[in-house]
Amino acid sequence: MSVQGTALIALLFGLCLGRPGWADIYAFTDADGTVSLSNVPADARYAVLIAAPQPAAGVVSVAKPGKPGPGLAGKARYERMVEEISQTYGLESALLHAVISVESSYNPKAVSNKGAAGLMQLMPATARRYGVADAFDPAQNLGGGARYLRDLLAMFDSDVSLALAAFNAGENAVMKYGKRIPPYRETLRYVPRVLDYYRRYRESSGS
Repeated sequence: MSVQGTALIALLFGLCLGRPGWADIYAFTDADGTVSLSNVPADARYAVLIAAPQPAAGVVSVAKPGKPGPGLAGKARYERMVEEISQTYGLESALLHAVISVESSYNPKAVSNKGAAGLMQLMPATARRYGVADAFDPAQNLGGGARYLRDLLAMFDSDVSLALAAFNAGENAVMKYGKRIPPYRETLRYVPRVLDYYRRYRESSGS
């Protein structure tokens, strides 16, 4: 069973979370930019978009697939710093933690193959834009990343999904597709993953 359009991704993801034993969700993008979603990949072009949960799954870094960083121990280590920075820039600490979990798994030395660095995986241009001299310095990286995320939330009218898509793919990509999540495989997987962590961290903190 397939559905069309990135606008349905958030709804589909929410439904999956509420159903025990749900299967993988697959997606592919047509030449005209149309995104097709399915739980039955009848076409070789389909790739996994939302994987079914696995028992005791660990946090996996986007920067270093298969090489997770400190994980929950890292979260505890940066708890106070994240709380202070989130208060400074008017963000929920759960959202910052969610981004860090997916971006670097709390590895402050993480570097992606595209050159993104540090806890929030700031690209060099973004680091310069927000005055981050050392992207591997946790305080500088978190400060720059938090300000960027705050600005993206303001740009997209507090739409968390669009702000996260822009954090991953750039604000110009979100604007290019009419203020919708760009049909990029990485971004289509990234947004639901961060939202999942965000939900779990909010629930654990009683927010």
